[in-house]
Amino acid sequence: MSNIKFKLDSSGVAELMKSEGMQAVLTEHASAVRNAAGDGYEQDIYVGKNRANAMVSATTVKAKRDNLKNNTLLRAISK
Repeated sequence: MSNIKFKLDSSGVAELMKSEGMQAVLTEHASAVRNAAGDGYEQDIYVGKNRANAMVSATTVKAKRDNLKNNTLLRAISK
C-alpha cells in the first residue's frame, strides 16, 4: 500500500462552491423540490460567505398549513 498525501486547496474549494455551475445545480434541485411540493412554494438562491445556498419555502397560508400537516417539503426532497 502506498502512502499518498493529499492537500485540499481550500480557496479553490470555496471558489467551486460559489461558482455559477454550482448555482445552476442548486437551482435545478430547488426547482425539482418546488415542483414536487406544488402551488404556494417559492425557491431562492443566494451566495453566502462559504458557498451558494438554495432554499424552497412555503409562501401562502395554504402551503404553510399543508407543510405543517404533511411535511410536504421534506417529502418533496426525498422524491
